[in-house]
Amino acid sequence: MKLTKILVASCFVFASQWAISAPLISAKEAALPPAAGTLATRGISRGPAIKLASPEADTPVAAPFDFKVNFEPRGDTKIDPSSVKVVYMKSPFVDLTPRLKSAISAKGIDFAKADVPPGTHTIRVTVKDSEGRETNSVMNLVVNK
Repeated sequence: MKLTKILVASCFVFASQWAISAPLISAKEAALPPAAGTLATRGISRGPAIKLASPEADTPVAAPFDFKVNFEPRGDTKIDPSSVKVVYMKSPFVDLTPRLKSAISAKGIDFAKADVPPGTHTIRVTVKDSEGRETNSVMNLVVNK
């Protein structure tokens, strides 16, 4: 009986610690070479706006941090959450979308306690609206050592 309680308590502590931060980018992925070519996006677009809310772009932060991106539809359109794609710009590209699936909504991405290794990480977020208009945004996450 006592051993069972200790085992259950140990599992709870381990599960709680695991839930504290979730890996958004692994150290192995961070070690990949950067993606080749330019990372430019189009200028004026009628597609939805994509804005990094947290952390502030190009501002060093400590991991884990809350990764938040806001989507803003234009006109009478709505955001299509199933169209959202998040790619880590490495060679080869790393699709982060499955890791963020539960954090994606029509309002944006709200991923709490993202665990990211130190360094500068370039992320591309793509989203479409209900009329099929697509927007891409490239952002840098700078994580302190």
